[in-house]
Amino acid sequence: MANYIELPVYKASYDLLLQIFSLTHNLNREYKYSLGEKLKNEITDLLSNIYRANRTIEKEMYLKTARENLELVRLQIRILKDLKQISNKKHIFINQSIESVSKQLAGWHKSIQK
Repeated sequence: MANYIELPVYKASYDLLLQIFSLTHNLNREYKYSLGEKLKNEITDLLSNIYRANRTIEKEMYLKTARENLELVRLQIRILKDLKQISNKKHIFINQSIESVSKQLAGWHKSIQK
């Protein structure tokens, strides 16, 4: 079993977390403490689920939950864009990171279902 910190999906998710912390720092006050906190919590939960999936034999539940965490992050990022809290360029950049994590989680999930 690999150390969870060395997993590419963990590294990509952690990088996404750092991007979100940077992004939420500049939000309007109205959104910083509502949507911004939800985003940070959701990504922290994503990292926790990746850790748990790596530590157990029964990975499927944690991987499903991690994928749900990621979809909620995607939704919240879109809301920030629609509220004009982030630029289109930043939205595209973060969505590329989300898509990278999503593909890795899907591949991991598929590999355990065999």
